[in-house]
Amino acid sequence: MKLAAKDLLRLATVGSVDDGKSTLIGRLLVDTRQLFDDQLSAVVAASEKRGVGDLDLSFVTDGLRAEREQGITIDVAYRYASTPTRKFIIADCPGHLQYTRNMATGASTADLALVVLNVAHGVKEQTRRHLCIAALLGVRTIIAAVNKMDEVNWSEAAYLSVVDELRTLSHELGFESVTPIPVSALLGENVVERSSHLDWYDGPSVLQALEACEAGSWTHSGTGARLPVQWVLRQNGGGRTYAGMLNGATLHVGDEVTLLPANVTTTVTSLTSGSGPRRAATAGLAIDVGLADETDAGRGDLLATAPLPQVTKEFVATVCWFGDQPLRSTQRLRLKHTTKVTPVRLREISGVVDIETLSVNPGGELTTNDIGLVTLQTADWLVVDDYRDNRVTGSFVLIDEVTNATVAAGMIGRAAFL
Repeated sequence: MKLAAKDLLRLATVGSVDDGKSTLIGRLLVDTRQLFDDQLSAVVAASEKRGVGDLDLSFVTDGLRAEREQGITIDVAYRYASTPTRKFIIADCPGHLQYTRNMATGASTADLALVVLNVAHGVKEQTRRHLCIAALLGVRTIIAAVNKMDEVNWSEAAYLSVVDELRTLSHELGFESVTPIPVSALLGENVVERSSHLDWYDGPSVLQALEACEAGSWTHSGTGARLPVQWVLRQNGGGRTYAGMLNGATLHVGDEVTLLPANVTTTVTSLTSGSGPRRAATAGLAIDVGLADETDAGRGDLLATAPLPQVTKEFVATVCWFGDQPLRSTQRLRLKHTTKVTPVRLREISGVVDIETLSVNPGGELTTNDIGLVTLQTADWLVVDDYRDNRVTGSFVLIDEVTNATVAAGMIGRAAFL
């Protein structure tokens, strides 16, 4: 039986370096028997080569050779797992400051953030940065694994101290749900099965919490249906259909849609997905749409149902800057938004976010890993929603025209906690 969107949970593990993210995911995969024998053998061999014992669980997700040699996570490692109740896509995000851009990639499509904290150190600066970016990217649910409980002799007081600090920060960032769990990823305590060392704790294990969380939040939207046009398909016998991935609300045959930015209103006459014709399509489906009227729509245009998005050439955005050089008004950039790419220029930097206080301070430039408020002006018309209403039509990336490097992730509008 084909799984519905609600049965697939996308999660990103975030937190500071050496707090145990990769070890926790490795423990989840090993204890739920998600690895093939050859995969497990490769991890054993890598562990023996580095002289760390029979099995270093962090190597389960550290797939790059450089990662295994250094014992750190550099790239986002995606792993897939399933239980009798649901499937998981797990993004193990790097904790080092210089790889913050990779963390943002892993969190961009996540339903929730699995935050890993060392109980002895609490919320570090990089943990705050990761949670700030996760909140900016629309993640609203946190499962917090307070790790290395064995190193503080399973102390409830040490655990509660970290939980208090995390809850305060989560409230400031606007997270809607926070589930703290005391664990020892290395020993497998409270990860898949409940721990016998934590008689004062009566909550779920990490796996139980993951199975209970709502999935598919990336499809939730406060907007109408949105179909960024990726391809125009010529049909046998004449006529054209418009293909792309649907987001926002459900689209039905017979719905009135508006082609933007041309502002042409027409009606949906057909919907087709990979499985064939259908009467309705939900967010996340790749579809092609037939319309009652001929249009000159092309790649980069957008079909929308009410309430309609904004058509603009200038907007305020929150950006995470990843470039090695500071963001300045003279820089030549291109903006990629859904299926459209256009030249863009920086009009103004309104301020830079202080990670410690979450206040916006005046600033004339953004440096690597800074988060700031900017005003951008594009050469072509864009069809946009506020990011808080739609994570697809409200997001974009900035590309350096000289190097073709992606130098920023952007969210249209001002973040709710700023």
